Amino acid sequence: MKILANDGISNEGKVALEKAGFTVITDKVDQADLINYVNANNVEIILVRSATTIRQVVVDSCPGLKLLGRGGVGMDNIDVAYAREKGLTVINTPASSSQSVAELVMGHLFTGARSLHDSYKKMETGDFSALKKKYGKGIELRGKTIAIVGFGRIGQSLASYALGCGMKVIAVNNHDIHTEVTMEIHGLGPIKVPVQSTNDLHFALASADFVSLHIPKQADGSAVIGKKEFDLMKKGVVLVNAARGGVVNEDALLEAIAEGKVAYAGLDVFENEPNPRADLLNNEKIGTTPHIGAATNEAQDRIGLELADLIVHQFGVQIPA
Repeated sequence: MKILANDGISNEGKVALEKAGFTVITDKVDQADLINYVNANNVEIILVRSATTIRQVVVDSCPGLKLLGRGGVGMDNIDVAYAREKGLTVINTPASSSQSVAELVMGHLFTGARSLHDSYKKMETGDFSALKKKYGKGIELRGKTIAIVGFGRIGQSLASYALGCGMKVIAVNNHDIHTEVTMEIHGLGPIKVPVQSTNDLHFALASADFVSLHIPKQADGSAVIGKKEFDLMKKGVVLVNAARGGVVNEDALLEAIAEGKVAYAGLDVFENEPNPRADLLNNEKIGTTPHIGAATNEAQDRIGLELADLIVHQFGVQIPA
């Protein structure tokens, strides 16, 4: 069977699939050419990350497809329900990148607390004494409250890091239930730590010094965080979005920054990728990264191997030792 890993796959994943007898194609096919390529090359499996989209037209136009795979958590770039309705298997790797995304969020939290993003840029050409005065008013994470909106694997991984820094965690769940986070403590092994849990987003936003978003883009395209939600937040809040572009209303965010409501926003995702608006990129209160939450070597190895394992299991073959 032929697999098109259109957005790439780790070498470990590729080797595992080839050992099991699959042909893995890593050519990058333009979106407009995808249907013709799949049909011309008898591709039966397509693997994507976030760059390639698999919509109904691809499913309908490629009758030879048997499986679609997303290397990562969110599957909003695949019409999952429709593909499954048409008999295709759809898989993803929700566990493999959780730690990597959580660590990037922690980087943004520290950056926002100490204005690292702007200080880095200004040091080369700036006045040292003036910059020391400007950036010498940071805050500590310890003792602060973080609202983690969406408490799946990534949210739970982030909570373990935040708890390790001495932060108080509010987990925003769909269900207001008691929540525990498992933390790996060197020399002690895994321990379970209870965290506050709520299904009241507005309560969490009003209580938090830091807010991190880990929720999918809404089906109707509406933002989860808009002007009403910003108005609820504390003055000087730090907001990080490493979930999906469109979860935060970017106009409302810029307004909240201009008003001093948001002290810093860390954005790894944007409404208009790969060309984010310039007023976000140029704002000294916003730190930006180019959608790299899961882009660590370790995560990509785990993703590739998890995809290989799922595919091998699905088709009942074995990877030789």
